[in-house]
Amino acid sequence: MATTELLITDVRVVRPDDPDNATPATTDIAVNDGTIVRVASGQSREDAATVVDGRGLLAFPGVVDAHQHWGIYNELPADTRTESRASAQGGVTTALTYMRTGQYYLNKGGPYREFFPEVLSAASGNAYVDYAFHLTPMMSQHIDEIPYLVEEHGVTSFKIFMFYGSHGLHGRSASQSEFLMTPPEERYDLAHFEFVMRGVQAAREALPDYADHLSLSLHCETAEIMTAYTKLVEQDPSLSGLRAYSRSRPPHSEGLAVTIASYLAHETGLPNINLLHLSSEKALDAALRMAKTFPHVDFRREITVGHLLADVDTASGIGGKVNPPLREREDVEALWRHVLADEVDWVVSDHACCKDELKFGEDRDDVFVAKSGFGGAEYLLPGLVGEGAKRGLSPQRVAKLTSWNPARRYGLLTKGTIAEGYDADIALVDPTASWTVRAADSESTQEYTPFEGFDMTARVTDTFVRGHHVFADGKIQGDPVGRYLARGR
Repeated sequence: MATTELLITDVRVVRPDDPDNATPATTDIAVNDGTIVRVASGQSREDAATVVDGRGLLAFPGVVDAHQHWGIYNELPADTRTESRASAQGGVTTALTYMRTGQYYLNKGGPYREFFPEVLSAASGNAYVDYAFHLTPMMSQHIDEIPYLVEEHGVTSFKIFMFYGSHGLHGRSASQSEFLMTPPEERYDLAHFEFVMRGVQAAREALPDYADHLSLSLHCETAEIMTAYTKLVEQDPSLSGLRAYSRSRPPHSEGLAVTIASYLAHETGLPNINLLHLSSEKALDAALRMAKTFPHVDFRREITVGHLLADVDTASGIGGKVNPPLREREDVEALWRHVLADEVDWVVSDHACCKDELKFGEDRDDVFVAKSGFGGAEYLLPGLVGEGAKRGLSPQRVAKLTSWNPARRYGLLTKGTIAEGYDADIALVDPTASWTVRAADSESTQEYTPFEGFDMTARVTDTFVRGHHVFADGKIQGDPVGRYLARGR
């Protein structure tokens, strides 16, 4: 009788706590009940019910992609299914996806006591990877609901979109209340942001068992700056496409918002702050300055794989429109310098599937009409492994940036490494594979990608979610196995 349910043999295990550039040891991984029970070489094949030959590939901890947007442009049940398939294709085994009331997503307002159970029901049974949600308090009632969301549903991370004050998702917004579906007497502004911070901190104090992992994330752009610069750019006939969009949302807009957010964190005594998808040297510079100014605030700095791989010239068309925008090559190089200097905490996809027919308006060249956001979870791990190797980023650092660090911050304490007692979330990577990105090869329903034609030099070959072999032989395998992860319990 088999004593091991799954044995993955002959893999070179990459651990986030191993020394940088240490040669990964070739070993076997034994799994029972979705949990890693032994990591050692020479384990008996005869004692295993299922044996998967790892073929000497690198075994990374499954990616904890801390920034996705399931359901933003498509019905949530269908989007959960297709975009989790794309995630598994790229070695993502856990997706943390942002959700809010208002236009897009479920297209409804109201209290989270009513809204969030609908979200959970819509996603249930459809995901091929494990998942959790970050929630955005859009109105004062939502702030009051934070303790309920923590205790009842295990939601321990919340978000502020700083640019929604007078900017919509894609550009100017004439009616904030209509877009956000909030009470007309309320404002989504700096005062609201302060009160959200106070609400999260109050929850930390009232619920000490959750406090270490209760955090607030911020999308840092300044609405007033963007509104003014959008007018300037639209009057400049020399600017078009992604460069025009980047100029309309300039890097100093990020830096200013980071500075404001940081002072508010200091003022409100909230120590756990995540600065999301920082896209430029000015944004990173501001974030690092604020960390020195307020050392009692535990800032974490996030960037996306899109901002590391593409710029306004190399991205394939205005399908690369995203917030904050893709930047000039100088900013891409600056981001890599900060990654290599260990000044970035994690790298994400910011995956937001927007189908071709919705993404582009009648004029496919008008970047200000196009919708914001694109998918990319498929390319997160292979992109970082391949491009990182060229720049001196070790596999161990990749494992920290894509798995260990976000898992620790967001309270996913059984995720993040390959070791006994942890979930058997594993991505096998061939670091020598050469291939070209084609949207047609993706499991996503997006139909295009700003990475079209990019040459990759690493590839995910297999993905395991709690021991389930969900991706193999270039295809998604079986039925959805993903579970909702209530954190802090």
